[in-house]
Amino acid sequence: MEYCISKETALGYEDAIAKATEELKKEGFGVLTEIDIAATLKKKLNVDFRKYKILGACNPPFAHKALLAEPRIGTMLPCNVIVREREDGKTEVSAINPLSNMRMIGNPALDEIARQVTDKLQAVLSRI
Repeated sequence: MEYCISKETALGYEDAIAKATEELKKEGFGVLTEIDIAATLKKKLNVDFRKYKILGACNPPFAHKALLAEPRIGTMLPCNVIVREREDGKTEVSAINPLSNMRMIGNPALDEIARQVTDKLQAVLSRI
């Protein structure tokens, strides 16, 4: 099972960020953080990098359930969604696959939560 789910989009980079944020909201996610990787690498290392942004998305009811089931699960939160400009100039949106990633923890109580969050993230990607 893949660690992330991805979709190429015909949208440009900025439009893909706006659409991803909008679709995440429809599924109950808020974007808590935005990390501009290109800007960070330029500032910290003085290197150029293509457009790449990490959106730290959180669905509070599911985060709460996960924290009750596994107190240290916060090390894997929020659900990261990336929007990146590929080398071929196309835009790709990817999201963590919670189902794949939560299985490595070995807590069966997380399985259903992870399945539901994965379904929501797949729905987001399907509409981008």
